[in-house]
Amino acid sequence: MTLNDIKHPKIKAWVEEVAKMCQPDDIYVCDGSTAEYDRLMKKCVDAGLATPLAKKPNSFLFRSLPSDVARVEGRTFISSVKQEDAGPTNNWIDPKELKATMTGLYTGCMKGRTMYVIPFCMGPVGSPISKNGIEITDSEYVCLNMDIMTRVGTKVLDVLGTDGEFVPCLHSVGKPLADGETDGGIWPCADVEKKYISHFPEERLIWSFGSGYGGNALLGKKCFALRIATVIARDEGWLAEHMLILKLTNPQGEVKYVTGAFPSACGKTNLAMLIPTIPGWKVETIGDDIAWMKFGEDGRLYAINPEAGFFGVAPGTSAESNKNALISAEKNTIFTNCALTEDGDVWWEGIGYPAKGELIDWKGNKRPAFEKDKAPKGEEMAHPNARFTAPANQCPCIAPEWEDPKGVPISAILFGGRRPSTVPLVHQSRNWNHGVFLGSIVGSEITAASTIDASQVGKIRRDPFANLPFCGYNMGDYFAHWVSIGKNAKDQDKLPKIFYVNWFRKDDNNDKLPGGFMWPGYGDNSRVLAWIFDRCDGKDNAVETPIGFMPKEGAINTDGLADYYKETLPEILKVDTEGWLKEIKDVRENHYSKFGSHLPQELMDCLNDLEARLSK
Repeated sequence: MTLNDIKHPKIKAWVEEVAKMCQPDDIYVCDGSTAEYDRLMKKCVDAGLATPLAKKPNSFLFRSLPSDVARVEGRTFISSVKQEDAGPTNNWIDPKELKATMTGLYTGCMKGRTMYVIPFCMGPVGSPISKNGIEITDSEYVCLNMDIMTRVGTKVLDVLGTDGEFVPCLHSVGKPLADGETDGGIWPCADVEKKYISHFPEERLIWSFGSGYGGNALLGKKCFALRIATVIARDEGWLAEHMLILKLTNPQGEVKYVTGAFPSACGKTNLAMLIPTIPGWKVETIGDDIAWMKFGEDGRLYAINPEAGFFGVAPGTSAESNKNALISAEKNTIFTNCALTEDGDVWWEGIGYPAKGELIDWKGNKRPAFEKDKAPKGEEMAHPNARFTAPANQCPCIAPEWEDPKGVPISAILFGGRRPSTVPLVHQSRNWNHGVFLGSIVGSEITAASTIDASQVGKIRRDPFANLPFCGYNMGDYFAHWVSIGKNAKDQDKLPKIFYVNWFRKDDNNDKLPGGFMWPGYGDNSRVLAWIFDRCDGKDNAVETPIGFMPKEGAINTDGLADYYKETLPEILKVDTEGWLKEIKDVRENHYSKFGSHLPQELMDCLNDLEARLSK
């Protein structure tokens, strides 16, 4: 398609304005067809940027530069008009200053390249919960990934018509080419100090420069679906959350839908695609990363997955940890920064088996394979943040209603982090505000494996609602928005029940426990989900404690569970009074204090109430 095929005057004018600034050689409008995808992928293969995989049909491996392998939080900005509106947890630059800087970088940045215009929809096309965007980019890699991760092309332009609302998203790799110059098979991006991932919340505008990596360049993902969407959701009275959505069916065939927010490395994707270990239960996937929730006419919160694919972390994904994710990525998948095997397959650490012969690692070096599926730190064959981009409809456990335009009604919301002590296996909030409180204090303990600074080990890295890097405004106001959702609900009884789970309790002194973990996790988390399911039905299977409702003795199904886990279960279902009092002190002094007058009084009341209950 060409620019003349766009019938929306505002889109057309914006594209022309950007073209004048960025000076591309050509402009191409993406139609979302298979032929287009194949043509762009061939262009990447011919340029030496993509390697076809003999073992996986229509799948390809890309390697980025070592300087462009992950989100760059230090170069990510919420450029609200007032700094206060960005809040203490976001980086802020005055929008006028930032636009001036970035306009200088954008000027002439697409010379020698094609400028692609990607009309895309977050969520099922035509859903009342979905939103549309236009991403302009000079990266074929971005076009290809957006094609998998969102709904792209003509059907979106048809919905937009001549005056439909859209979020403008501008991206460039920041690497113009001189006449006759090519990338020479090297991943194009700019130096770190020239990378900017910028959000202008009042204008619903995203500008990204200098990075080709997913979270910085696929602007539908974190930039739109969370940072800008959280602002739109606040203004329109709904929720844009960093959450999985799963469908849970009990042995009687009854169904409930559950969302869950977990910081990275806490098993979110694994839970979304869980294979239950208890007979008769079934888990199906609606989404693994983002949930948009709006009230339906019946007063319940309905959720959609705004994405069309999975942008999953490859290392650690195995047949044991997440068989369904592996199957999802068997064909039509883009792999980034994985290792390449001699027989034309991908490999990564934690895949569950050693590779054979020689590998080409993520930096392009040929090296002999390790004897095991693990590598010494710093010598990994695949980058620790290596990714796969796979269509969601290839997931063997995708729920039939995953694209239902009205969304699915949510019965429970889960929060969780990686906590080796204090936080029990599961507890339920007393009410909505208490649940918001639990979401606001989510955190993971810093371990020796995750830091080189020994003084940080044992401290809690707070990640409220697992949304800290992705909230597009003051996080104190975001907490208040969650409180207002509960307050404004037509029927309080129809609000989802809120739970806090922790799969990661440890006892390093117990030699029987694999890795020291007191709970097996993975498929056995279905035992906790079953208890939560029954709680949503009001089943009398809980006792009230100072921290909320916890399972009665015998309420968690332990049939078939290893004896050593049965022995540790009472310990991880106890209230650790001393640990919680320390937690309260940390929240009060090091966490809530950041938000000043923006912290809702309701949450401080919950904190004080918890302290009073524990001190009785």
